[in-house]
Amino acid sequence: MAILQLEDGITYTQIEDISRQLEPLNVRLNHWPVREDSEFQALLNQPALNDAEKEQVLQGLDHYFEQLKQTDGYQSRDLIALHPDIPNLDSLMTKFESCHTHADDEVRYIIEGEGVFGFVCPDGSQMELTIQPEEYINVPAGTEHWFHLTDKKRIKAVRYFITTAGWVPEYTETKIRIDSQKNSLLIG
Repeated sequence: MAILQLEDGITYTQIEDISRQLEPLNVRLNHWPVREDSEFQALLNQPALNDAEKEQVLQGLDHYFEQLKQTDGYQSRDLIALHPDIPNLDSLMTKFESCHTHADDEVRYIIEGEGVFGFVCPDGSQMELTIQPEEYINVPAGTEHWFHLTDKKRIKAVRYFITTAGWVPEYTETKIRIDSQKNSLLIG
């Protein structure tokens, strides 16, 4: 279940309330069930997946990809699997933990684990959205945001692309003032 924390401390857990708060940013959040068969779940429970296993997971979820290809023009997808045993995971994640935008939409379907998207709202306020399994998020191109893993440091997410070229982060100078991991505002 997604959890949205506003900068003023208000928290939302119902998808309808969260979607209403995300509306000014045009961020879309949906719930998409993950296959429940035991073979598929066994793959999701593995910390790391080889390329063949990743492709097996992707093919098991391709009905969503086919839908996105038809409705939004997406052309490719991949699966990212992050876990604490990845060497230099913290340094790898630093490029996403600062405020940035992309020339293309950032689209993720979380199938295991969890992560946090932070957003700068049109009025300058900030919020953080913790997303968990079976949640699909579309962050539109040009939306100022950041991303970090929760303390579990574990996530598997399908990434959807119109082109991969538009997904390079363009950093902004905005300072992050909210930290949902600490459930408080940052001072300074």
